[in-house]
Amino acid sequence: MRSTNSTTRTRRAVRAAAVLAAGALALSLTACGGGDDDKKTGSDESGKASGGGAETGSTVTLPKLDGTTLEVAAVWTGAEQANFKKVLAEFSRRTGAKVTFVPAQDPIINFLGSKIAGGQPPDVALLPQPGAIKQAVEKKWAKPVGAEAQAQLSKNYSQGWQDIGKVDGKQYGVYYKAANKSLIWYNAKALENAGASEPKTWKDLLSTAQQVYDSGVTPFSVGGADGWTLTDWFENVYLSQAGPEKYDQLAQHKIKWTDPSVKQALTTLAQIWSKKDYLAGGPDGALQTEFPASVTQTFTGGDQPKAAMVYEGDFAQVNIGETKAKVGTDAKVFPFPAVGASAPVVSGGDAAVILKDSKAAQALVTFLASPDAATIQAKLGGYLSPNKNVPESAYPNEVQRTIAKALIASGDDFRFDMSDQAPQAFGGTPGKGEWKDLQDFLKNPSDVAGTQAKLEKDAAAAYGGGS
Repeated sequence: MRSTNSTTRTRRAVRAAAVLAAGALALSLTACGGGDDDKKTGSDESGKASGGGAETGSTVTLPKLDGTTLEVAAVWTGAEQANFKKVLAEFSRRTGAKVTFVPAQDPIINFLGSKIAGGQPPDVALLPQPGAIKQAVEKKWAKPVGAEAQAQLSKNYSQGWQDIGKVDGKQYGVYYKAANKSLIWYNAKALENAGASEPKTWKDLLSTAQQVYDSGVTPFSVGGADGWTLTDWFENVYLSQAGPEKYDQLAQHKIKWTDPSVKQALTTLAQIWSKKDYLAGGPDGALQTEFPASVTQTFTGGDQPKAAMVYEGDFAQVNIGETKAKVGTDAKVFPFPAVGASAPVVSGGDAAVILKDSKAAQALVTFLASPDAATIQAKLGGYLSPNKNVPESAYPNEVQRTIAKALIASGDDFRFDMSDQAPQAFGGTPGKGEWKDLQDFLKNPSDVAGTQAKLEKDAAAAYGGGS
């Protein structure tokens, strides 16, 4: 599999990005906007910012496409889908094209395969894994992006974000959405009542969890019904503990999942996952909790939420926004604690890929690569762009601005979500591969060796056998 990060990159570079994220977040939390103010920041169907904002500036020239129709597929639901539709509405306003959003299901490669087999592929799809981009290219579904989109990428993206969208040196993916997946959100009142402070290390996190538990609140909410949340837990522990070189090797299956470094990471995870009383609803409850509920149940219930902390990326703000909690006041965040020498910096993202090549499809991907599109969605909250020319002021609160600044400042030194780099059969399919193996581990965290064996068997099959 392709990886944007060579094994020669040093721990120092990753540590620098982590320190920036940690320091900036710590500074931001006492001065956050958010909550009700966030909800006032919106965009109407013309793409104009509501709540008194000015219309999004135009930095890219788009063709007139009156009478043209486009279909765009993505797995996004709820507020995320609604916000993206406002971006598509602005594209329609500026070009005259009629754009329809097509809700997709995971794994999106299977969904697209059925559409293509039926002769009705969408024009553009947002793919959440580099592995899925590679599969789309191998199946000859994906079309290369044109010169206009390439120009926007060169102007607006670091080399690393460009490279993760390439296959065999050719640009197929335009990363429209990014994620900082090294964050733990917490109910401020729950930690305050427990006399607990933000942890900096894994050992500190265990101490904080015990303080919260002793105060009568369950420490963690885990969305275990969605296997991808569990892979994210593992990746943060593994990156911090084993280091970026090992991370790259495991991501490419150059070392096996039976490697001692994997044993160490799973054993570390079990320090939390094996404590049934530390998980909202216990392991069984966690395995029945989908990601959105894992967030909302952390920020409802007043002084007695179902849990005090929930791990996930910056996009959790969309779900926090469905509660009465205000980001930066009631809902705060700290970087995923350092398990090893340095804190982890794990990113994810969704890339626009053309499946039906046309002037309109190329124009849409060009628009998505511009600051114009990303700025619209940034204003709506719960969104992070890898586009370095999106103004920080576009983000609706100080927490989000700080997370965005840290992502851009990390340049090419981020590590992309490991499971998203894997073949989708291993790293991106509900009920199978890594998702299922880690769900089984959450249920029985004492079986480290058995989990490693299952992970290696599934990985070897998906990567074509062997390491």
